Amino acid sequence: MRTTRTAAAAALAVVASLTLAACGGSTEEGGGESKPATVEKEEKGGVVLQRAFEKPDLTLTDTEGEEYDLVEETEGRPTLLYFGYTNCPDVCPLTMSNVAVAKSKLPKAEQDKLRVVFVTSDPERDTPKELGKWLRGQDPSFIGLTGDFDTIQAGARTLGVSIEPSYEKKNGDVVSTHGSQLLAFSPEDDKAHVLYTEGNATPEVLEKELPALIEGRNP
Repeated sequence: MRTTRTAAAAALAVVASLTLAACGGSTEEGGGESKPATVEKEEKGGVVLQRAFEKPDLTLTDTEGEEYDLVEETEGRPTLLYFGYTNCPDVCPLTMSNVAVAKSKLPKAEQDKLRVVFVTSDPERDTPKELGKWLRGQDPSFIGLTGDFDTIQAGARTLGVSIEPSYEKKNGDVVSTHGSQLLAFSPEDDKAHVLYTEGNATPEVLEKELPALIEGRNP
């Protein structure tokens, strides 16, 4: 990555932390379709953070109904972490699909090293079974986690990811608001040094940068 990108990382990280996707998949009163907050598609790649994020101390439930300690289970492994939910109509499935496509282009040895963890922001509806079914449609190796909302929200906040409780609109549609950041944790120190937003987490960018991330280098 160019030095200019690193120098601008702090400002971009602040912007990213305020980027929320209001995902309801619904129609607003008055006939206008609900749209998520988005950023323009970029090709320059992930943002190298000036201050790395510690991996959140989260112990949740995986898709097999088993306890999953995020720090312990992913220690020493390159890890991509994303907070979203299975009923999201756009941002979440697109991001995970982009990761799946990029991962599929890597050599098998690199694929086997990479851990991709999806933590639900809507645990009331995203049961282990629902998470498992949804993630199998993306990549069977992806890890899905659910649990207590307050615990998930607190863990997300340590990464600058905003999550708000889901709520039901008058027409019965459920809306969930969550940050759209994808964080890359290095196998060298288990810290997130690189952050992707909705605009730059494209298959092309991820395919190009994942090999360096898997090796513990900034792309």
